[in-house]
Amino acid sequence: MSIDESDAWVSIVMGSTSDLDNLRPGIEILKEFEIPFEVRVISAHRSPEALAEYSRGLKDRGVRCVIAGAGWAAALAGVVAAHTPLPVMGVPMPNSPLQGLDSILATVQMPGGVPVATMALGTAGAKNAAIFAASVIGLSEPRVQERIETFKREQEEGVREKDRRVMEEFQQVSPRVSKR
Repeated sequence: MSIDESDAWVSIVMGSTSDLDNLRPGIEILKEFEIPFEVRVISAHRSPEALAEYSRGLKDRGVRCVIAGAGWAAALAGVVAAHTPLPVMGVPMPNSPLQGLDSILATVQMPGGVPVATMALGTAGAKNAAIFAASVIGLSEPRVQERIETFKREQEEGVREKDRRVMEEFQQVSPRVSKR
């Protein structure tokens, strides 16, 4: 649930609205888990002072972790991490001329002392970042932990059902090999 900034537990920040479509699946997971969040557009390159000020104020406002969409030069997650003690997850964006390779490399190559958890590229990374954020929050919020456990059980049940259907389909058409 997107709410007033003062109540957010997760900050989702991106340098450009061109990152928003890739981050939406993570936003949907936060909504599903009923974790309050905020979404902001603040560029590490075009508004560096605003990003530093925003990052420094996160902890005092009660934010517990940050998901940063890392596009093109992918400085955003690292700059946020440099200005806050909170966990920061970088989600590399596939929208650059190098299709995200530059973002992956920049996000994973943080210097020692400035940790950024690097997620998968694009929408999968946004989903993983939201689940990771929920896991961090779940350490102190039992209701969030329960939602993660339910989510994982439902994933497993879904895979088992798909497996059952595939086995049924191919059991009928697959030739049996006789053992001699």
